[in-house]
Order: sequence, then structure tokens, then C-alpha cells
Amino acid sequence: MVLAPLVLATVHFGGIFYHVLIGVMGLILASEWANMVGRRPAWMALGVLYVAVSIWALWRLRLDPEWGQMTVFWLLVVVWGADTGGYVFGMSLRGPKLAPSISPNKTWSGFFGGTLLGALAGWGMVSYFRPEVALEMAAFKIIAFSAAMAVVSQVGDLLESWVKRRFDVKDSGSIIPGHGGLFDRVDGLVATAIALALINIVLQGNVLVWLS
Repeated sequence: MVLAPLVLATVHFGGIFYHVLIGVMGLILASEWANMVGRRPAWMALGVLYVAVSIWALWRLRLDPEWGQMTVFWLLVVVWGADTGGYVFGMSLRGPKLAPSISPNKTWSGFFGGTLLGALAGWGMVSYFRPEVALEMAAFKIIAFSAAMAVVSQVGDLLESWVKRRFDVKDSGSIIPGHGGLFDRVDGLVATAIALALINIVLQGNVLVWLS
């Protein structure tokens, strides 16, 4: 509740505010990764590379003066939708575990619920910026792509859980009271940002605009 308005405001205004935010975020993530892996050189190098690429991706996605704001907002709501849907559906429906050896609390119901909510949130955000595509055939493309990126977000979450399990760490840090470290909150975001930035590079444009 404290961080979300700050993040949304910096994304809205962009510029130096956004650059400072993602720069500070990168420093915190690198520090938390180093602590998670016990400052082992090879793992530290891998983590610094992962964090650096994710920060570059977040920076690049916001650069577009016309669609950068929409793209980052879309990215945030898809990831937040995947996280929220995973928690709500997982806690409500429970059922078979998704990856018990990596993250014992995650379930298949949470996975599909997170994918569904992330897809709808992504469609809603694009429809807000581009209402002309809200009910057209392009809407189905946006929903499908948002669902795919919600899956990427959950894979990023599992990746961080695997690293924590490998090094017997409960949380990436303690910077957020009751929630652990920053990495625990943005593990899906950094993975999805990288995927989205790479897709835009391949398409030589904005994939959301291309789909709509």
C-alpha cells in the first residue's frame, strides 16, 4: 500500500524520478541477491547480470515517449494480477501442489488463477489506453499475450524460490516489514520485464501496439 502509489507515480511522470527508482531498486536487488547466495563469486556474478539486465529492460520499456507509460503500467498490472490471483485462488481452492520441491505453498489452482487474473488485468490496462481495441479481435490477442507474460512472472517467482531453497534462505531480505526483501516482491516483475524488452527488440517496436 505504501510502495504501489510511489511506483505508479514515478512510472506516470517518468524521467529522473523513474530512473532514480529503478536505479535504487537495482542496488537493493543486487545486495539482496549477494546475501541470498552467501556472496559466492560465481553466483554473485550471475545475480548481478540478472539484475542489471532487468533494470536495463525496465529503463528501455519506459523510453518510448508515446507508449512507454502504457507498457510499464501494463507490465505492473499483469505481474500484480498474477501475484494476487495466485494467492487468492491458491488459498481458496488449494488442490495439487505446483512445484512442492521448490515452493511448497504454490498450487496449480493458484497458477491458473494468477494466469487468468494477469490476463484480464493486462487487457484492462491496454483497453484503458486504447479503448478502440477493448472488444475487437485484438482484445483476444492482448488477453493471450498477457496470460503468457503472467506465466513468465510466475516462473520468475519460482526461480527466486529455487535460489532461496538451494541456499536455505527464507526471505531475500527484511526491507519490507512482514514481506521480506524487495526481491520477494519483484521476482516476477524482473523476469517479465526482460522477456517483454527482448520481444520488443525482436519486433523492432512495441508488442502491445503491434498486437492491437
